[in-house]
Amino acid sequence: MVQIGQTIPDFELDAYHQDEFKKIKLSDYRGKWIALIFYPADFTFVCPTELEDAAALYPEFQKAGAEILSVSTDTQFCHKAWHDTSPAIGKVNYPMVADPTGRLSRAFGVYIEGAGLALRGSFLVDPDGVLQTIEIHNLPIGRSAEELLRRLRAGQFVREHGDQVCPANWEPGKDTLKPGLKLVGKI
Repeated sequence: MVQIGQTIPDFELDAYHQDEFKKIKLSDYRGKWIALIFYPADFTFVCPTELEDAAALYPEFQKAGAEILSVSTDTQFCHKAWHDTSPAIGKVNYPMVADPTGRLSRAFGVYIEGAGLALRGSFLVDPDGVLQTIEIHNLPIGRSAEELLRRLRAGQFVREHGDQVCPANWEPGKDTLKPGLKLVGKI
């Protein structure tokens, strides 16, 4: 499983994006922040609320130089069917990655063996491909895209200002701290 401070492995997977089936690779996004949003399955209850929430903030992620990739163990064909039939998922403009073998889900430690599903996991990867944040929820507990965006902005601030750290609930423009501590991994 990839840990904080480690470079994530490259992968190539099928995706559904902007009415097309595509192959995507992690290396295609080097130089940008990546928000990986794992979710259990298409055509479920909590998942569309999370992906719609992320879709509403997608322009903010893009302004911040980040890409969102949603990932489930469904196929790209299932993603297309869901996108075509769900009003909430119809708002999704970011790539919907297919991980039917669970390879990527296993690499990030969210795969549920025996169920063939992923836990709700959100991961932020920096422009160098280094994992910076991990958030994993049990299936019935939805996440906040606003909090993911806040963590992205904090990660970007720390990357640009290596002598400062962000306290709880930090937002751009708020005070930071200069503790002089050694950080884990490459910032």
